[in-house]
Amino acid sequence: MPTDDLPETFHVTTDEQLRAVSSLTRHRIMAVIRFEPATITQIAERVGLAKGSSSYHVRLLERAGLVKVVRTRKVRGVTERYYAMAARTITLPDPGEGGPDMLMRHAVADLEAAPADAGRHVRMAHLRLTDEQFAQLGERLQQLADEFRALSDPSLPDASLVFALFRPARLDRTEGEAK
Repeated sequence: MPTDDLPETFHVTTDEQLRAVSSLTRHRIMAVIRFEPATITQIAERVGLAKGSSSYHVRLLERAGLVKVVRTRKVRGVTERYYAMAARTITLPDPGEGGPDMLMRHAVADLEAAPADAGRHVRMAHLRLTDEQFAQLGERLQQLADEFRALSDPSLPDASLVFALFRPARLDRTEGEAK
């Protein structure tokens, strides 16, 4: 399926959509079909689920509008459906102060589940930046991610890039010492 036909962004706005993306299993299913359509059987094999479980999760994603059937074919009298993402990117609402950031939680879970010998680049850097430098770094990180996303080839192994540029909450000195 050519990705030129896909809208650029899908904005998660409803509770149903938020529940659909809040599951780590559904997050992993969306990663499988991000670059190329797949059947329930193919999704089940890639995610390591039973076909019935994969079907259940895909139906929830489809009902929420996050994935769609992009083609079908008959195989021994059964209609096989190929699912793909409904947009190139999904934008989640801001979790709000103190709320869970599902994207980061899913990314950490995927990182922890990744084989250590598969190649990982993980780094945390503490910076002191002006507002202008902060904005500039955010833009450059986004441009770099977009540049490499354009180079993505479905025939190559998956790689995930997650970045978070944020200003941490200031801890009250007594609160920080109590922890």
